[in-house]
Amino acid sequence: MVGMAKAGAIWALGAMSGTSVDGVDAAMVRTDGVQIVEFGPHAYRPYTKDERAVIKNGFGLWHAPQVAKVVETAHAQVLARFSGVEVIGFHGQTLAHDPKNHRTYQAGDGHLLAQTLGVPVVYDFRSMDVKMGGQGAPLVPYFHLACAQYLGLTEPVAFLNLGGVGNLTWVDPVTSQLLAFDTGPANAPINDAMQMRLGLTQDQNGALAATGKVDEAMVQRFLTQAYFHKIPPKSLDRDAFSRMLRRLHPLPNADAIATLTAIAAAAVAKGAEHFPKPVTKILVAGGGRHNAVMMQQLRARLNVDVQDIDQTGLNGDMLEAQAFAYLAVRVMRGLPTSGPTTTGVATQISGGIIARPD
Repeated sequence: MVGMAKAGAIWALGAMSGTSVDGVDAAMVRTDGVQIVEFGPHAYRPYTKDERAVIKNGFGLWHAPQVAKVVETAHAQVLARFSGVEVIGFHGQTLAHDPKNHRTYQAGDGHLLAQTLGVPVVYDFRSMDVKMGGQGAPLVPYFHLACAQYLGLTEPVAFLNLGGVGNLTWVDPVTSQLLAFDTGPANAPINDAMQMRLGLTQDQNGALAATGKVDEAMVQRFLTQAYFHKIPPKSLDRDAFSRMLRRLHPLPNADAIATLTAIAAAAVAKGAEHFPKPVTKILVAGGGRHNAVMMQQLRARLNVDVQDIDQTGLNGDMLEAQAFAYLAVRVMRGLPTSGPTTTGVATQISGGIIARPD
């Protein structure tokens, strides 16, 4: 790995460990912090069963050294595989997120990684935003705008990421107007229910949901909660709806998973009502797009073309890792990483802490 960031486009390496807790995605992007010049290599490092258990036990905690150690070790292992890196964007693992009280916690020490890897590391992307009154999420919208421009799009488009939580970015690539917010639960409650009921980490390709019957009354009841009527920007914690979702416990396995999948899609459709202008296309990234039933539900509930983002040539599994590579360069250049229409922060700010190796 090489040293300092220089002027113009540089090679950045981003890493993401999401709320689904499957592993660490890492990916390179060459960018000047505004335009994407090219995408580089990527890698994935899954968490072991024991590592996943340690991380999940840390959810809700505001200090978790055991989780930090697991996260730092896994990241150091995957990031060390890359060469030619001029800056690293390290998101860490979100354990607690409470923007109402101006706090958020991502486990993992960027300084430690900078010393270990010998490259500047940008980390703690969210704290400044929540301290300034923002939601601290989602942080990917500026990257989505760059992706829309990279693809040469000229009409408004929406990017949907289906991780543990769902989030939408509405983008006008011509005016650079953005609106972004979390839609609701996505993979997290499905994965949790699969783990609890069957000892499995996920509903592979929606196989179990495909055999179940959706409790539509439960879906509609779920959408009556106050969050879905709040004007965006707005954000959620991974377990924001756990009490409501416990009401699914009496349902048989297949029906519960089918209903959770429908709830995730219905929340996205509810979110789309907030778009400033209609879109003709929603590009779907994240693990949820591999769930055939989730994609069917989205198409049934949204009156637009719902497309796996891979069909555009982008990599839907690596999009968030690429985003933190891009955001790292923006932080190095003092460019905004969030603003009033993405996180609700009062003014555009450049978050993130830069840790330099000795």
